[in-house]
Amino acid sequence: QGQLVESGGGLVQAGGSLRLSCTASGRTFSNYAMGWFRQAPGKEREFVAAISRLGVSTYYNDAVKGRFTISRDNAKNTVYLQLNSLRPEDTARYYCAARTIAPSRESSDYNAWGQGTQVTVSS
Repeated sequence: QGQLVESGGGLVQAGGSLRLSCTASGRTFSNYAMGWFRQAPGKEREFVAAISRLGVSTYYNDAVKGRFTISRDNAKNTVYLQLNSLRPEDTARYYCAARTIAPSRESSDYNAWGQGTQVTVSS
C-alpha cells in the first residue's frame, strides 16, 4: 500500500504561515488524488483541501479558502499545503490522505493515511 509521511507542522503566531508536506512512498503517486484533513481535540476530522491526480483541480473547505493552498509535485511524490493568515481555530493535527481516481471531501473515501503533523496557532 505504501506510506504517507507528513512534515512541516509547528507552533506559529496568529497571522503566520506554515507549509506542510506529505511525501508518498511505495506507490505511483500520480495515480492518486490527495487530500488534507484536520482534527482538533474533541472534534471530528474535517476536510481541508484536495487535489486531483495531475494537480489540475483543487477543492477547499470554505473556512480555509483564500488562506490555504494545496499543490503537488508528482516528480517528488509530494503534496503540499501552504497555510497563510493562520488563526487559532486552525489549530489541529493535519493529515494527508490518498485515494484512486477523483478527489473527495469525504474522509471515508480515502484508503491511505499519514500519521499527521501538529499545527498550533497561538493568539
